[in-house]
This record gives sequence, C-alpha cells and structure tokens, in this order.
Amino acid sequence: MSSEIPLCEPARKVLRRPEMAVPAKSCDTHAHVFGRHEDYPFTANRTYTPREASLEQYLELHGMLGVERGVLVQPSVYGTDNSLHLHALRQLRAGGYDYRGVCVVDPAITSAELLELHEAGFRGVRMNLLFRGGLQWEQVAGLADRIAGLGWHLQFLINVSDCDDIMDRVVDLPVPVVFDHMGHMPAVLGVNEPGFQKLLHLLVDNKAWVKLSGSYRVTMQGEYPYPDVTDIARALVAANANRCVWGSDWPHPHFSGLMPDDADLLDDLALWVPEKEIRDRILASNPVRLYGFDH
Repeated sequence: MSSEIPLCEPARKVLRRPEMAVPAKSCDTHAHVFGRHEDYPFTANRTYTPREASLEQYLELHGMLGVERGVLVQPSVYGTDNSLHLHALRQLRAGGYDYRGVCVVDPAITSAELLELHEAGFRGVRMNLLFRGGLQWEQVAGLADRIAGLGWHLQFLINVSDCDDIMDRVVDLPVPVVFDHMGHMPAVLGVNEPGFQKLLHLLVDNKAWVKLSGSYRVTMQGEYPYPDVTDIARALVAANANRCVWGSDWPHPHFSGLMPDDADLLDDLALWVPEKEIRDRILASNPVRLYGFDH
C-alpha cells in the first residue's frame, strides 16, 4: 500500500454570481487559505496535501458571491501553527475588511498567545474529533474554561451519528459549541438518526450552533445537485434558525469527488430556506452574534 499523501484537486473558479439575493454584510463562516509550502510548511502527519489557495483568490470568491465577511478556519495540515491565518487576518484588517478566524491550539497555549490571536480576530478553537485518539475530553473542557473569558466558542468536527459521548457532554461546557458541516453525518442515515436527533435537541435548547456547509461531503450523490441533503438542512433550520450559519468550505480540501461550484452551494440556501427573512438572518445577523462582528 502506498503511503504517499494525496494531493488535493484545485477548487473550481466561480464564473457566475448566485441567483439568490444576498443581503449586505453576508458572511461565509467556513473557508481556508493555503500558502506556499516554502513559506508555511505542512505537518508531516497529515491526511492530504493542499494546493495553494491565496488570500487574493479567497477575496475574489467572496466578490463573486456578494459576500462581505468571512471566517478563516485553521486546517489540519498546519497543526497548531496558526501563523498563516494570523497573517491573513492582519492583512485583511489592514485592508479595511471585517473578517474573523477559528484556530487550532495546544492545550498548553499561554494566555499571552491566546490574547495575540484574539486581537488578530480569532474567536474560536476548532476541535477535530472526527478521528479518535487526539485530544482527550479533559483537555477539551480545560480549553473551554480558558477561552470562556474571551467570548470564544469551540467548533467541533465530528460525525454526530457515532459520537454519543461527546453529544451528551457539550451541554456542560461554559462556551458556545458549533458543529461543522451539518453534523458531518452521511445524509443517507436520515433525520431520525439518534445522533442527529441529539443535535436537533441541542439547537432547540440553544445549546449549540451548526454550520450549513459541506453538503457535498455528506451527500450520497456523485455530483451536484444533492437532493438527499435537503431534509437534513431543513431539519436543522426548523430546529433553530437563529443558531444556523452558512459556509462555503472553500477551497474544498481533502475531497475526492467532483468539485462543487460555490455559487451552487450558496444558491442551495434558497432551496433549504425559502423565507428571505430567515436566510438573511443565517447569512448576516447570526454571524454577528457568534463571531462578534461589528454591526
């Protein structure tokens, strides 16, 4: 068996604007940039090798989509070295852009380092618990205690259908909890899957947030459209639209299928949420509350 780390396919260039009307100050709450390997080395222990995806390309994407704000999420290939997104956020702020970040940190990070990240615009810590054997729950809870005073949240990348222990424990955390990619559960399992039902209950009780993102990761379809995801997305919105945000997941790393069109991904929101007022909340006002954007 080859041990070669796979090279990601590049994202598709967006050639059209979305058909859906996008409100002012809309936010893409989940994307990444990737720098030149010589400038920002990857961790040796990684599952994929991304192609360069520059800050300029990221802003070009948002220009085409009509998005004015964004959240850069630290990808696994950089481990706990947040320097690329730290530099990107500082560059964005210097250019007059209002963007935020979600980092990945070692549980032993110093308070001074956390404050430096906060001042740059980071507002959360991502926990990749999709693959067991990483952080222990005691470390998760300890980090939650440390970031609570900053007004940050914890972002979980887990499959809610096989993480009963985590789903039962998040209610006791002292910070908001955000679930990536609609709970990252295969859509074929359906809305009645017990773990997904736990996610819905957390939303109903205002105990969690969820990103309406990654539809192409959870679908069973080989190419767009993804009709099997519609019921999943609608159930999340019906549970608590005030705790839903949208994300592109650009440039779609570690995905071996047909690359999605980001305009399609945004237009899907109109299918999932026919009411414009609710869509506007998901795209604009909800991210203000979660990420501390200026109004």
